[in-house]
Amino acid sequence: MGVSYSGHGYQGWQSQPSGNTVQDKLEAALSQFAAQAVATVCAGRTDAGVHGLMQVVHFDTPLAREAFSWVRGTNAFLPPDIAVQWAHPVAERFHSRASALARRYAYVLLESPVRPSVDAHRAGWVFRPMQAEPMRQAADRLLGEHDFSSFRASGCQARSPVKTMRRITIERRGAYWRFEFEANAFLHHMIRNIMGCLVLVGQGLQAPEWMDTVLAARSRDAAAPTFAPDGLYFLGPVYEPAWGLPDRTPAYDWLP
Repeated sequence: MGVSYSGHGYQGWQSQPSGNTVQDKLEAALSQFAAQAVATVCAGRTDAGVHGLMQVVHFDTPLAREAFSWVRGTNAFLPPDIAVQWAHPVAERFHSRASALARRYAYVLLESPVRPSVDAHRAGWVFRPMQAEPMRQAADRLLGEHDFSSFRASGCQARSPVKTMRRITIERRGAYWRFEFEANAFLHHMIRNIMGCLVLVGQGLQAPEWMDTVLAARSRDAAAPTFAPDGLYFLGPVYEPAWGLPDRTPAYDWLP
């Protein structure tokens, strides 16, 4: 299944004793629709406040239902800020996390003297002007395989801090900036910590070359403070085309 959700108001993706997570809500809805317990595995966990445009989950079930029935039936039991976008049967060897070749995120950032209002919790915010070219130069230094320890949260459970950043794009549309990241995998808080550094560079408080120093330090103390989760969106994983899964949802089209 491909699932979209607003992360505001939830304690992240992963199930918690409180039951107030996206996974908890999804599994409760699936279990109601299927009339039996359903456990899901996701492509990538998201933190509290982080949104998902195409989280992909897999689950095993003996029930035979049409794909549209899984979508509409599950959505009938979900809150309005979580929605199944599509469903697709896959072979048993498919694994939503292990089969992913890469993962994609976007960060939407408002540059304005005034904080967000109608887009509160949906966009990050800076009030100082930023320049695109220095940020692009700094971002280029993160491409390829690196030890990203400087951008890793202290509680990160990843086995290795070495990841491969495949793509970073930075575009502006009016007062809104869109940063897009693609890597084989991400560390806990990695993008939010990178964003903190890119913003300092964009505002002229650090030079693009500073990113080399941060990366080489392999220490969280070398980087900027963790940026807000509000504007962060999990765009979804990248799979082999042979699986026949969608690579985007209509929710992509409203982002700047």
